[in-house]
Amino acid sequence: MISKAAGFAVLLAAAATSAGAQEQVLNLYSARHYNTDEALYNNFTKATGIKINRVDADDAGILARLKAEGTASPADVILLVDAARLYRGEVDGLFKPVKSKLLEDAIPAQYRGASTAEGTSWFGFSTRARVVVYDKVKVKREDVDTYEELADAKNKGKVCLRSGSHPYNLSLFGSVMQHVGEQQTESWLKGIVANMARDPKGGDTDQIKAVGAGECQIAVTNTYYIARLLRSNDAADKALMERVGIVFPNQSTWGTHLNIAGGAVAKNAKNTAAAVKFLEYLASAEAQNYFANGNNEWPTVKGVKVNNPALQTISGGGDFKAETIPLAAVGANTVKIQQMLDRVGFK
Repeated sequence: MISKAAGFAVLLAAAATSAGAQEQVLNLYSARHYNTDEALYNNFTKATGIKINRVDADDAGILARLKAEGTASPADVILLVDAARLYRGEVDGLFKPVKSKLLEDAIPAQYRGASTAEGTSWFGFSTRARVVVYDKVKVKREDVDTYEELADAKNKGKVCLRSGSHPYNLSLFGSVMQHVGEQQTESWLKGIVANMARDPKGGDTDQIKAVGAGECQIAVTNTYYIARLLRSNDAADKALMERVGIVFPNQSTWGTHLNIAGGAVAKNAKNTAAAVKFLEYLASAEAQNYFANGNNEWPTVKGVKVNNPALQTISGGGDFKAETIPLAAVGANTVKIQQMLDRVGFK
């Protein structure tokens, strides 16, 4: 017969075992829908013994879910794929500040959220450039080598874009506003609307294909969509990329706009230490190379070198000038940008 003391000890041991097991599970809400990221999660688990439970949704869906769940949310880590949405999560108080010398040393300040005495709200782990693609037969490269020229009268009837309200465009437009101010940005957006070949529709790949099909002659896209087409074995994709030229805009001025994929610890995380460990893992050379080779993104971590032929092809085999403004500031501009879009009739 087991004594009360012994029985109590058994219960404590069981509780400790249960708690220990619980600590080995990390709940991840992710807007990254890339199969290649599976290797990231599996390697983290192998290295740490911490299992990852993943919930997939888009950026807006994740932020809405966090708000609805409140303190009952099981989320430990949040991964989002847009600067404006990372900023929104920060402003809405959905993230828990992180203190990590490793992350602060590895990731440049422009790729991080707000920092206070409590820590930093979010960290960027990969970037993608928002570039111009054009019909090499019908458009001169020098006519599309700045974002400003999207609104120039010489390009009337040539431009196609996805919805102005899509986060990728909101962040681009917020970047332009940071460089030229509100008044010039609104005039620029009005000019783009006047230059549209058709109403905005579809995603980034659809814009590239529209250029190839002659539906329009100039479009804007994130670089990883181009890389996917370049790496495709489909004959139609190869023919498309033969016809389409690529420009990194504003190389002689402020540089090409970069958007970001980043991560944060959820405000009500139950496994904070494991969550921070996961974010630190994403800053490792191994993880940064998965971002680069798996989804054709550029690493944010200082000094990480990658070997991705598609990225080399897109950038012309060398480095390009990227803007250096804080991406948190870009996110802060998007409310005003949306109001501008409504005023100028950008759908």
